[in-house]
Amino acid sequence: MTKTRFLALVTALALLIAIPTSVFAQRVPPHVFVGSATLDGVAAADGAAVTAWIDGEQVEATTASNGEYSLIIDQEDSSYAGKTISFKISGSDAAETASWMQGGGDILDLNAATGSGTVSAGSDGATGPAGPAGMWGRAGADGADGAAGAAGAAGPPGPAGSDGNDGSDGADGARGAAGAAGASGSNGSNGAPGADGSDGGGGLGVIALIVAIVALLAAGGSYMMGRRA
Repeated sequence: MTKTRFLALVTALALLIAIPTSVFAQRVPPHVFVGSATLDGVAAADGAAVTAWIDGEQVEATTASNGEYSLIIDQEDSSYAGKTISFKISGSDAAETASWMQGGGDILDLNAATGSGTVSAGSDGATGPAGPAGMWGRAGADGADGAAGAAGAAGPPGPAGSDGNDGSDGADGARGAAGAAGASGSNGSNGAPGADGSDGGGGLGVIALIVAIVALLAAGGSYMMGRRA
């Protein structure tokens, strides 16, 4: 059991040594106590309160585990130097006391009897200094894309655009088919009478008369054909 308490004390002191010296630059090294906690002759139950008192004020508290305890009595200055420390187990006074010493470390077995002290609520301990800030964790993975939102309402119609330019003239159309022939015109007026011919010979006159009659008949026939058409 003594070996176990000694290892606990060494561990507590090692933790204090591991604290950066910058922390001790503004604080006085604490006094560490470890040992057994016995109440009414038996090991204190797990979770039993073990408290330390100086000048009637509670200065530190812990809980028993497997009949053992560990207390680190800290201060902001050296006002505790040489002062007597008393202890309580579950509110009962322990028979053992000790003197606070800067940077001290003791194995102190505590023994208390029920009814040896008044159980009262301890005063709030002093607020300890804030610990150093931890390291930033790695950024988490991107979350999945959210569902697409609903379509927004249609906007109002825009203003009417300006008139476009006139188009160019189209190409000329194809020529239409020839129309039907028109009706024949009316007969022209009679021409002026011809000049009198010279007196011909007898045979030539007859021939000329025959030719004139044939020409007249031909002209009349042509006229009649034109009328029929």
